[in-house]
Amino acid sequence: MARVFLIVLDSLGIGAMPDAGQFGDEGTNTLRSATGGSDAHYPNLKEMGLFNIDGVDFSKGTREPSAAYARMTEKSRGKDTTIGHWEIAGIISEKPLPVYPDGFPEEILAPFRKMTGRGVLCNRPYSGTEVIKDYGDEHVRTGDLIVYTSADSVFQIAAHEDVVPVETLYHYCEEARGLLTGKYGVGRVIARPFTGESGHYVRTPRRHDYSLLPPAETMLDALKAAGRDVIAIGKIRDIFAGRGITEAVYTSGNTEGIARTLACMDRDFDGLCFTNLVDFDMLYGHRNNCEGYGRALEEFDRALPGMMAKLGDGDVLMITADHGCDPGYTVSTDHSREYTPFLMYGKKIKPADLGTRDTFADIGATVLDYFQVPSKIAGTFML
Repeated sequence: MARVFLIVLDSLGIGAMPDAGQFGDEGTNTLRSATGGSDAHYPNLKEMGLFNIDGVDFSKGTREPSAAYARMTEKSRGKDTTIGHWEIAGIISEKPLPVYPDGFPEEILAPFRKMTGRGVLCNRPYSGTEVIKDYGDEHVRTGDLIVYTSADSVFQIAAHEDVVPVETLYHYCEEARGLLTGKYGVGRVIARPFTGESGHYVRTPRRHDYSLLPPAETMLDALKAAGRDVIAIGKIRDIFAGRGITEAVYTSGNTEGIARTLACMDRDFDGLCFTNLVDFDMLYGHRNNCEGYGRALEEFDRALPGMMAKLGDGDVLMITADHGCDPGYTVSTDHSREYTPFLMYGKKIKPADLGTRDTFADIGATVLDYFQVPSKIAGTFML
């Protein structure tokens, strides 16, 4: 029996990639902004080797890191959650998923209105917190749905829970997912329920994502086919549309995600526990909140000793990210095209500098190699 715990610190980029200028992200560095350019409050991540990684130049790192570490390069043409996680799991996306900077075309909205029996408000890129502030009253008055997007490949539907029950909102998202295929195949359709009164609307934790099916075999598919457990914590199940997963649990944020991962470490299973900690991105990166991002990273750092103590002789802890979202980059609140960190710790793992890798897919290849599961996914194993 062996267990791998793969944790994605959603959006923890560690510096702009060479092509970041093509994405409007030149000069971004999520880790620098979140930490204020200091490693002082992250002793456990520092000990593992986070600040020893190529390009992390604001810290001297540590002399003897306890983990293997690497800088990961995104090879896919994108910088969003879906493409980032797919690449971690072994799929390199040669073409970016479609985005809609001018809103969605009538070819999509007309059948959507017909299916739901409701009108559409907004239909353009918007901040998720601002869109309910600006359109919430009209939505409550008319019952029309707030449809919006972002720089990512997403079709988001916001609705007040007293106007549109959450289960109905989920059904509308399923209908939209059926429409958004082929050339309109956005990465995710997202339900964004909210509550509250005029001037005080707040989003609820009952968000739900409806992703495209991965276009090829992933690390998860290979593990499941080999009879291994694949436990998804957080939004992992949504990102992979449920495929390749044997068990899933949703979380309300980082604190619950960490607690669920720790609880999973107390269980006997044979396979992968794959966790996404979403607050870094959702609550702090997109809202340009450097202080909040830093505090969330401190919370994770404090949890690390407890995680390490629960690892058995054959267990491995891996920590990475799926893209950047620099809270200090005020030109935009969008994701940023950045390198990501990779840390790998376990009693059988030799601490080493694994350099700068060509693709996130090396992570998936490494997981499969550790379990000796054959697959044709992209990537080169790092063990």
